[in-house]
Amino acid sequence: MAAAIDPAAGKQISASRLVDVEKLIAAYYAYGPEPDRPDQRVVFGTSGHRGSAFNRAFNEAHILAIAQAICVHRSGRGVDGPLFLGLDTHALSAPAFRTAIEVFAANGVTSMIDSRDGYTPTPAISHAILGYNGARTHGLADGVIVTPSHNPPEDGGFKYNPPHGGPAEADVAGAIETTANALLDAKLRGVRRMPYERACRSHFVRRHDYRTAYVADLGNVVALEAVSAAGVRIGVDPLGGASVDYWPAIIEQYRLAGSVINDVVDPTFAFMPADWDGRIRMDCSSPYAMARLVSLKADFDVAFGNDPDADRHGIVTGSQGLMNPNHYLAAAVSYLFANRAQWPGDCAVGKTMVTSGLLDRLAAKLGRALIETPVGFRWFVEGLRGGSLGFAGEESAGASFLRQDGSVWTTEKDGIVLGLLAAEMRARTGRDPGSLYNDVTRDLGTPYYQRTDAPASRAKKEALKSLTPADFRIQELAGEAVLAVESAAPRTGHALGGIRVRTANGWFAARSSGTEDVYKVYAESFLSAAHLQRIGSEARALIDAALASKLQPGEA
Repeated sequence: MAAAIDPAAGKQISASRLVDVEKLIAAYYAYGPEPDRPDQRVVFGTSGHRGSAFNRAFNEAHILAIAQAICVHRSGRGVDGPLFLGLDTHALSAPAFRTAIEVFAANGVTSMIDSRDGYTPTPAISHAILGYNGARTHGLADGVIVTPSHNPPEDGGFKYNPPHGGPAEADVAGAIETTANALLDAKLRGVRRMPYERACRSHFVRRHDYRTAYVADLGNVVALEAVSAAGVRIGVDPLGGASVDYWPAIIEQYRLAGSVINDVVDPTFAFMPADWDGRIRMDCSSPYAMARLVSLKADFDVAFGNDPDADRHGIVTGSQGLMNPNHYLAAAVSYLFANRAQWPGDCAVGKTMVTSGLLDRLAAKLGRALIETPVGFRWFVEGLRGGSLGFAGEESAGASFLRQDGSVWTTEKDGIVLGLLAAEMRARTGRDPGSLYNDVTRDLGTPYYQRTDAPASRAKKEALKSLTPADFRIQELAGEAVLAVESAAPRTGHALGGIRVRTANGWFAARSSGTEDVYKVYAESFLSAAHLQRIGSEARALIDAALASKLQPGEA
């Protein structure tokens, strides 16, 4: 199951392989989608529309159509407050941001843009939406973040957050996608647009100080006074992303012993070590992308990185180096539920179906309900907003949790507070999260976990989504009796978009990525690394056989 590691992984790539930013932006304006190409349509995955202008998947036409579709959606839902609009540091984010403003202003939608003309992390947008809406029932705000998250430098992304502040629900995303594609089919007839300079002079573009509002509130979610008093030595790498101007402000305001090891913003991301496949990818859970910060682990008590929109975290400790995301989630849950006395006594632990089963065991030990969901942070929004979820996390290094008083912080993933929580753990316990994780496994067992990404055609991705328990009539997996074969979340019945097979001490799952042209296979064992490999090998054979029955010749 292990993917082949490129020889360039963890190293700087040559200048000749960096994205040509000038050509990329020219392609954004010059090219457009071909109507009969499915891969060039608007597709809202688990976190908005993504693609590259070079592939005619993220061009001006797409953003014109999506922005107009959002205006149509707002009108239909009676959302008539301001729209909080932010962007990250990818090369395509700035032109898409301008295009969106032109459409929003022409439709009478007020865009709230950064007062410093800076970059805005995803959690700061969620924080702003929730702060504005408060107890309002009318004139509600929503938001857009222009970001492809951790994806390569040539990619662009555009995601919509409704008034609840989190990722859009499937029906909302689907409606926007349908309207946007209809506008593309109509050659953008029906799109209203205003010249950018005129839009910026209008009262439909206003300024908002995202950074000050977000940073000033951080002490209400993480015990930063304890971090300051303990003198915890903190290292931070924003990976050239939107948190680059936030970390110095956080360090200064809360008098932290922190250092930003790299504050360079470069749309080629030339400073990034290559990821596992030799491509630049700002994945803060990848040991290759995080190689520089890992090499400095001895200089800090804890260190952490964020992806370009700062909704993901990568935690580096002296005891473990870069922590596996599942390991850190377990340490965080164990710590938080023991150190948040004001949280509701019945608030639960939330996790996706492909996140480590260690959280299942931990929730049971804590006497807390476990809420499992399909992949996508949108499934946690209502639980976080209402306080029924104390913590929600994904194996892909995304999580959020309640304020110290038990009220909602954000309904988006927040890589900034997950990093600061690692510093709080060190301050309050004298131990880093890696050491605290060892305590969890000593009581509950050590999980051996693996996720593999593999290229997938559109046909294969659709076939994976259609898998059902009937496609896996098996009684045994890796020597253990099969307890369940599932294509939906056990409690809610929401579709996984793939399949999961569970035994007493292991499981595997397979699903299509909602944001990349890959499919993902997950496997975990609580017995041994050898047992994990056996699960993975059998999983691959079972998946291949199930897909073969659904794919036409040549579609694989």
